[in-house]
Amino acid sequence: MRSNPRSGVLTLLHTACGAGVLAMPFAFKPFGLMPALITLTFCGICSLCGLLLQTRIVKYVPKSENASFAKLTQLINPSLSILFDFAIAVKCFGVGVSYLIIVGDLMPQIMSSILYRNDDSTGDSQEHHKFLDRRLCISLVMMFVIAPLCFKKSLNSLRHASMIAIVSVAYLCGLIIFHFLDRSQLERGQVYFMTPHQDAQSHSPLTTLPIFVFAYTCHHNMFSVINEQADKSFKILRKIPILAISLAYVLYVVIGGTGYMTFGDNIVGNIITLYPNSIYTTIGRLAMLLLVTLAFPLQCHPCRSSIKNMIVFIENLRKDKMDGSTTGFIPLDDLSSEDPQEEVVQRNNEQSNLPVESSRQTNVITLCILIFSYLLAISITSLAKVLAIVGATGSTSISFILPGLFGYKLIGSEFTNSNDRVPTSVKIFKYLGLFLFIWGIAVMVASLFATAFLGSSSH
Repeated sequence: MRSNPRSGVLTLLHTACGAGVLAMPFAFKPFGLMPALITLTFCGICSLCGLLLQTRIVKYVPKSENASFAKLTQLINPSLSILFDFAIAVKCFGVGVSYLIIVGDLMPQIMSSILYRNDDSTGDSQEHHKFLDRRLCISLVMMFVIAPLCFKKSLNSLRHASMIAIVSVAYLCGLIIFHFLDRSQLERGQVYFMTPHQDAQSHSPLTTLPIFVFAYTCHHNMFSVINEQADKSFKILRKIPILAISLAYVLYVVIGGTGYMTFGDNIVGNIITLYPNSIYTTIGRLAMLLLVTLAFPLQCHPCRSSIKNMIVFIENLRKDKMDGSTTGFIPLDDLSSEDPQEEVVQRNNEQSNLPVESSRQTNVITLCILIFSYLLAISITSLAKVLAIVGATGSTSISFILPGLFGYKLIGSEFTNSNDRVPTSVKIFKYLGLFLFIWGIAVMVASLFATAFLGSSSH
């Protein structure tokens, strides 16, 4: 089904503006206001360059086929497909864990607002205490809502998640602006307009840099957007990422800037947990809770598909060694989605050309994803730390490293055996791809080092 550029813009904006907006104000903390805005701007430009590279390299995919990362991997080196699947699996798994952490943050506050709405005393606090335990809340939501949805083979029942996501983020933005203008009931900390004062408890800006990268990550749905466009010329396609990233940038400036200036250095990884209980705050928490609950299966399905692809890759590699052949792994023919949902990553394996896996294997992989996600979510309370790790690994791979690698290897390849002069624009995009590849590697290494050894907040 063909769509117009406006639909493509909404798809990318929806994909980028997910649960990461809750941690955006916290990302400002180790930078200070102005340095954070500069970093946010630079990361947005880099993400936009990655999207523009994707619009340039689609012409190297045969016109009879849809563009996808898998198709491009087959063009440059089929053996790299396992790296792409690994990056997708890590990002989707990490985002799923962050959704469960948000459930653990918001459910107790929502239950508290409902249970004690008309009770000014604390006499019944012990009676209802068990309902305020984050582990119990995560367990109940996982068991009765998330798990049944994840075991479904089709995601069609979650089509309305996009509208819920957009409305939820818009409401959150309005809530943050309202409390910024009315801070009478809030405890405001020190706001630094330049670099914050560093002390023993301060953390390196590198620990929250990946949150800025994560916030713009929508590159895994870019090819799906391109495939659905009636006019696939670069002149038309380039308008889609430019407008989507621009809108996301404005949204992050408002949420990040006003959220940080509201709480200063008292800000935590999930800003909505800091607001006092009220009907408006409870509605906002319910909206975000519904968003992440419905979005978890959209992470589980592509994560499962990528894991299955890696299993097939390893099995084929083992067979090749036994047979003495070098056939390698053949990527999926078409992984694009007709109706891209948030973070679906175009990886629905049920329609692939791989051998049909047994439902038992699918169920076992799904169960493993749910179990490990649950164990991490009840063990880790820091949304910011999870997003930092996901941003440093999966997001940098999808936003910078992969588009940069494909751009550098493919752009200008038609001039390799030709005496024709290589146009300047081709050279610019080719070496822009090289820069993004190097930048992505640098961000990944530096951010993981900072997160592991320089510390990050546990809030």
